[in-house]
Amino acid sequence: MDDIHPPPQLQQAGDTNEIDKVGVDDGNSPMMRAPAPSLPIGIPPHHSEEDQIPITSAVRTFALCAALNSCNLGYDIGVNTGAADLVRDDLGLSDNELEIFLGSINLFGIIGAVGASWISDQYGRRKTFKIAAYGFILGLVVTSLAQEFFGLMLGRIFVGMGVGCGLAIDPLYIAEISPAIHRGNLVTWSESAINLGIIFGFSSLLIYSPIVDGVQWRIMIATGAILPCVMIYLANYVMPESPRWLVAQGKTIEAREVLAQLYPAGFDVATVVEEIKESLDEERRLEKNVGWGVIVSPTPAVKRMLIVGVGSAIAQQICGIDAIQYYLVEILEDVGVHDTNEQAAWLILLGCLKFSFLILAGRLFDSKGRRPLFFISLTGMAFSLLAISFNFFGGQYKGVTIVGLASYMSFFSLGMGPGAWLIPSEVFFTSIRAKSMSIATFTNRIFAAIMAMTVLSAENTIGWGSYFLILSFICCICLAFFYFLVPETKGKHLEEMAAYFAEITNDSSIFELGKLDNASKTKVEDGELT
Repeated sequence: MDDIHPPPQLQQAGDTNEIDKVGVDDGNSPMMRAPAPSLPIGIPPHHSEEDQIPITSAVRTFALCAALNSCNLGYDIGVNTGAADLVRDDLGLSDNELEIFLGSINLFGIIGAVGASWISDQYGRRKTFKIAAYGFILGLVVTSLAQEFFGLMLGRIFVGMGVGCGLAIDPLYIAEISPAIHRGNLVTWSESAINLGIIFGFSSLLIYSPIVDGVQWRIMIATGAILPCVMIYLANYVMPESPRWLVAQGKTIEAREVLAQLYPAGFDVATVVEEIKESLDEERRLEKNVGWGVIVSPTPAVKRMLIVGVGSAIAQQICGIDAIQYYLVEILEDVGVHDTNEQAAWLILLGCLKFSFLILAGRLFDSKGRRPLFFISLTGMAFSLLAISFNFFGGQYKGVTIVGLASYMSFFSLGMGPGAWLIPSEVFFTSIRAKSMSIATFTNRIFAAIMAMTVLSAENTIGWGSYFLILSFICCICLAFFYFLVPETKGKHLEEMAAYFAEITNDSSIFELGKLDNASKTKVEDGELT
């Protein structure tokens, strides 16, 4: 499931208008994953000693604690990939029931993510972590004790809301405790944690393989409750409250105490507090002045922004990542891999490959740009799916399918996984970012649910060969979309991106909406941006 995204409270003082360093998203995390923060357009970037400070051990520790929370989603993906067949055989589920059980987490996650925004604003970030953990634990307990489909779905509701809530708060908390210069890098930790969680979930199939089938899947799922218990302890006794939330509540003294932990000794945290206050004031002003009408009846420039941003989010899911990842065991069984230990070994290998290419992508996006990696990613995915398709039409050789799956997941992590959420965060200017990202997130999750909840039905109707062939064709369509419509965003300021859309649509009204400075407007009028 890749990134449900964004609470609007991410614009923090000290941020620059220049796009933050790329955040690595595996495509399984948009359960309301928030975009990298930035100042509202029209506010000059703040250049101060904050731009030069190192990351303190306290920031690393607290960011790591928050990132660990994202392992919950990864574990759920991984464990259900391995346990799905065991659950179906033990409880006698139909293919449709299994599809609904696996894919519905995307829908319930939306509810949790939306609720997280209100909960975190009302009760603070630390309590939101605990609420998410309690929901996840409750869901896992109910699921592991289920005796029929209804029990599974009841547990799935709580798991989905817990995961959605947790994934909304993770990057928000990390962004709010991190100095602006380091924020982009630290936010990626939660994305990496998702992939580690997937590997842990895959590993559970191997670890518990000696246990009888009717008990094995229950223990595999229940094991996922260990990490949320750790998170409750960390939220209670280790992690401080977000200084931004404390300032918003008028608790300035407490905010200064927290900031003193986060910044090096002697740093002027009083200045940071004032910057946070200014940012909050600007955020409230923008929220008051810019309503949903801008999105519902967009100008040509805003419409083009929405097509690019929302289209990128949709493309990530229709390429089939959730559809394939949840049913890896089904695919392996259909090419002759029936031994549970062998299945687990291949799952772990695929998970490690996916994680490795995700780390590589984080480096390449900053050095090579966005568009080249999208082209390589989608081309590689299309050919990988085509090879798998032809193999199912032909001899169904195990080696060809496994290599094809490894290639597909690696190419996905190289571009579409992290990049599909990077683009929306870089093309929407601040005054419409929260609303636009909400639409992108909602459509991403809806398509994720549709893809995951129709796999077995499609396989029963047209077979794996035709199914993978269709996915390969979809990747080609997405490649054309990125080639013709998605601009390069590497190193671009938010003002420059808005100016780009204004120029190609001949729509200057965007400058009034975005409160762009005169310099950016002049660039368009002079034809400097292409």
